[in-house]
Amino acid sequence: MSKRKVQVDAASAASPVHPVDEVPPLRRAVPLALQHVVIAYGGLITTPIVVGGAIGLDTPALAALIAANLVVAGLVTLVQTLGIWKIGVRYPVVMGSTFTAIGPSIMIGNEYGLPALFGGTILAGVMTVVIAPFFAKLLRYFPPVVTGTIIGIIGISLLPTSANLIQGEEGSPGYNTVSSFVLAAITVGIVLAVDRFGRRTFKQVSILLALVLGTVIAVFMGKADFSTVGESGVLSVPSLFGGLGAPTFVLAAIVPLLIVQFVNMIESTGDTMAIGEIIGKDTGEKEISRTLLADGVGTAVGGIFTPFSLVTFANNVGLIQITRMFSRYVVALAGVFLILFGLIAPLGDMAAALPAPVLGGITVVMFGTIGVVGMRIIAKDDLSDSRNIFIVGISFGFGIIPVGAPDFWSGFPDILQPVLSTSIAAGGISAFVLNLVLKVWGSKKEDEARENAVAEV
Repeated sequence: MSKRKVQVDAASAASPVHPVDEVPPLRRAVPLALQHVVIAYGGLITTPIVVGGAIGLDTPALAALIAANLVVAGLVTLVQTLGIWKIGVRYPVVMGSTFTAIGPSIMIGNEYGLPALFGGTILAGVMTVVIAPFFAKLLRYFPPVVTGTIIGIIGISLLPTSANLIQGEEGSPGYNTVSSFVLAAITVGIVLAVDRFGRRTFKQVSILLALVLGTVIAVFMGKADFSTVGESGVLSVPSLFGGLGAPTFVLAAIVPLLIVQFVNMIESTGDTMAIGEIIGKDTGEKEISRTLLADGVGTAVGGIFTPFSLVTFANNVGLIQITRMFSRYVVALAGVFLILFGLIAPLGDMAAALPAPVLGGITVVMFGTIGVVGMRIIAKDDLSDSRNIFIVGISFGFGIIPVGAPDFWSGFPDILQPVLSTSIAAGGISAFVLNLVLKVWGSKKEDEARENAVAEV
């Protein structure tokens, strides 16, 4: 049993309420929840910005899509944290739109229009609801060496996003300057200083403090601009199907989104097990099924307002590890804030105006921590076993190839691109298959060989 789990178990023994079910006072819960919002916000607006920009949406339509994405993510976060019947894992899980679907979404939007993207997303959600209980039964094929590898790949594959935030956009003023790196490094330093020298209350909001102080420093460095706050008006109310009419169902749009959704289910399984490890709760078939049901219901119902699949947000897993605040009610409050950020336009404007190098420094800490959580889970398996070494090494290889060589798989059929060109998909499927071949089926053959040998004797 890990030291972390012992500490959590000790805390649980001293209190009849598990830390996950504690309800901290608002004066503590509000800043803790805001940390989750700020960490998730960049990812939540990135998907609609990239997809909407690539398919040529005008500014009002793009703003509406961003607002709808925030509102739906907030609502599904409430479902995932608080639970409705058998839907929702009741862990401190933030929900967000997946990056995995960006490529296929752009293709579908350009070829068949947004109505086809809405239709495909709704069906992907329905598929998830149907197969979630059966998918959860595969959990026995996800031992620590597999889940840890998937989680490790998730953390490492997200780090280029941090680099892009620190560098800025190519051709823009201040692109790839030393001052941006210095600002990111100062932000990381603030996180470390607060964690090292701050009291427990300050440690739990170290990320928020680093964001605030880093932004103040950015203002003095001329790297923050809040002049756009308020330009989007006061309220932004999501409209059905983006105001484009009824969704359409096109087979060529549905198939790639179903493939992407299968990848999302693997990612959600890994994220949920990582959070279970951090908070000290055993995570089995029931918990995975509830997680995936919330993913599916959220994607299917949310697809009425936003054409993007919703999954557990890996960005926030590292924050839970760092702050050691496990309360699901804090994350539920973050869901409420996400809804407000989507509905009250100036709040969203303010979050969008946070200086990118500061966010880059913060995400370096977050994503690196996710990678460490994965390594800690891997270490639960026997790493003196060469089979485990092969599973981890080869899977990390396939997982990192899309990061270092994005065009490596470009010669393969388009239908396979969402899987092969996505780190989490390529690495996760590799780990799953290698475990089956080397350990599950391999062990059965070894057992049969021993039984035959005994029978011959």
